[in-house]
Amino acid sequence: MGKDAGRGDIGACGWVILIISALFAAITFPLSIWFCVKIIKEYERAVVFRLGRIISGKAKGPGMMFVLPCTDTFIKVDLRVISFAIPPQEVLTKDSVTTTVDGVVYYKIDNAIKSVANVNDVHLATSQLAQTTLRNILGTQTLSSILSNREEIAHNIQSILDNATHQWGVNVDRVEMRDVRLPVQMQRAMAAEAEAVREARAKVVAAEGEMNASRALKEASMVICESPAALQLRYLQTLNTIAAENNSTIVFPIPIDLLQGVVKK
Repeated sequence: MGKDAGRGDIGACGWVILIISALFAAITFPLSIWFCVKIIKEYERAVVFRLGRIISGKAKGPGMMFVLPCTDTFIKVDLRVISFAIPPQEVLTKDSVTTTVDGVVYYKIDNAIKSVANVNDVHLATSQLAQTTLRNILGTQTLSSILSNREEIAHNIQSILDNATHQWGVNVDRVEMRDVRLPVQMQRAMAAEAEAVREARAKVVAAEGEMNASRALKEASMVICESPAALQLRYLQTLNTIAAENNSTIVFPIPIDLLQGVVKK
């Protein structure tokens, strides 16, 4: 539609009106220069309508342009990146969990003529389409998928928006999911589940430690059995450790092995 808008013929009556408008601008010169000369900024483009038709087939700017009084009108289009926040959307996920999700969309206008001629309000249309797309995409995902695959879901939404808004002259640069809000009961249930998982893992680790310790003690007992004197040395080492840690009097029996020589004598 944007390419074909400037190809129509204005007719003989239109040419008469244009000539009258040009003569009026010439007669009132230099006063008319304030109404005929317009300045378009670097980040803007102007879509000019002459007798209701888009002229030249492309947007004008940046710089200075000339319009005829009474017959020409124009609409300025901002080509800078525009961002808007997607209002919080209440979504029912695939596993029947109600959650609230919001996001932000970054887009810019690539074709000024399409954004004016093909849609009434390109910014409102893009915002409404983003909200609908967000609900539709999240409705096909489970809660765990939404929480763990935010970047992939945002990329899918961006691709769908970009394809749908191409005919409006819009290029969607980026979509981000900002916050995923869960009901309080669901948060408590998930916290209890995570705590139970951590406790189960802790018990498994403790059991594995006990098993390894028992194996080590078994090997140590086998070594001590091979040398009876080693048990006495271990006993004395334990007493030495206790005495170093606590200043107290320790009473312990004299090993029988030390008294055997005295008894024999």
